[in-house]
Amino acid sequence: MRKAWVEKRKDDKVRTQMYYAKQGIITEEMDYVAKVENLDSEFVRSEVARGRMIIPANINHVHQKPMAIGMGATCKINANIGSSAVASDAAGEVEKVKVCQKYGADTIMDLSTGGDLDMIREEVIKHAEVPIGTVPMYQILHDCNNKIEDLTIDAMLEVIERQAKQGVSYFTIHAGFLLRFMPMVAKRKMGIVSRGGSLMAAWMMHYHKENPFYTAYDDILDICRKYDVSLSLGDSLRPGCLYDASDDAQLNELKVLGELTLRAWEKDVQVMIEGPGHVPLNQIERNMKLEREYCHEAPFYILGPLVTDIAAGYDHISSAIGAAVGGWHGASMLCYVTPKEHLGLPNAADVREGIIAYKIAAHAADIARGRKGARDIDDAMSDARYKFDWNKQFELALDPDRAREYHDETLPQDVFKEAEFCSMCGPKFCSYKISQDIMEGNVDFSNVAS
Repeated sequence: MRKAWVEKRKDDKVRTQMYYAKQGIITEEMDYVAKVENLDSEFVRSEVARGRMIIPANINHVHQKPMAIGMGATCKINANIGSSAVASDAAGEVEKVKVCQKYGADTIMDLSTGGDLDMIREEVIKHAEVPIGTVPMYQILHDCNNKIEDLTIDAMLEVIERQAKQGVSYFTIHAGFLLRFMPMVAKRKMGIVSRGGSLMAAWMMHYHKENPFYTAYDDILDICRKYDVSLSLGDSLRPGCLYDASDDAQLNELKVLGELTLRAWEKDVQVMIEGPGHVPLNQIERNMKLEREYCHEAPFYILGPLVTDIAAGYDHISSAIGAAVGGWHGASMLCYVTPKEHLGLPNAADVREGIIAYKIAAHAADIARGRKGARDIDDAMSDARYKFDWNKQFELALDPDRAREYHDETLPQDVFKEAEFCSMCGPKFCSYKISQDIMEGNVDFSNVAS
């Protein structure tokens, strides 16, 4: 889709969507997003220029379909995939990509930590029509033979540019975690739960030097500017339990992310901010407001948040509750959680469960935000249900396969696709049918007391 668009801009000195937006230019990507989102193209351009919306679209991922993340767009969801040192391979990750796209993930993060990382990422990008994000720190450590003390800024920048050349559209960079925050971490129940954050802490404490991502931030921005890679400024100090939510460590890092946002915008690099992991339901709205205040309304990309710590095996549900509330109060993208969270590496079936839970949360947020047309599909579903149009119901469901599977589990014959009942109530106790009979005058009210 984007090959010709990118080719015609090859001689431009800067090729980021934010750069063009600031110049008053509506790119093909902006125009495409406007049509998909039912927005005005000039509105999309102005939001990208302001930094309230991003279009993550690496110039080397030309078969990617443009999409937007921001309060002015529909609430998006991200799905995480990735190999580990003990499980999965390139074929397994490609299968997950296909599941992600089938069930509606808007972006995919490849968080691989084991195997041939470059080859896995190449295959993931080749099969993806959505933006691919990464956490470069995982490969940086991998290439240092898992010896964090061997990390150098030159090696770090080499990995970041290598991934940018491959077509990664956004990076999670843990640049906001500063050495002076370590005493705040010591007060926590669970310390640092971010993998990237914990690795940065280990490096800083080993050398007693400042975070190298912070030190080399301008060099990172230059790479992002060259390939139009958006930054997802990572929340190294996100709370990993309710006890640690909204503490000094989390909020001080958030303020630094706001400073880094302004520095990125000066170089025309698009930015979104990553948000908390475990937050009590009553603190979510405040967290959304603080991000807008500290980070100048850059799009907020939140993990969950999980609203309880005891739902092991069902954390996709616990977190989807928090995600819906977060989306309602301003989050622009929701990072899914699967049933395997805290327990193991998700497989393709877990990916499906996580995506659907978060599609529900994002859609609920769009309805709550009063987005024009958001409820149209719900109204169409209501009409289909009342008319006993089973095939239409399957078609409109977020997971048509699951809806059909559950219906057919007890009434598999095709004749029941026309039936005016399901196996729950049967033909005599269906409230829809009784209501219709009442409205059509087919019920005798002569014996009903006045």
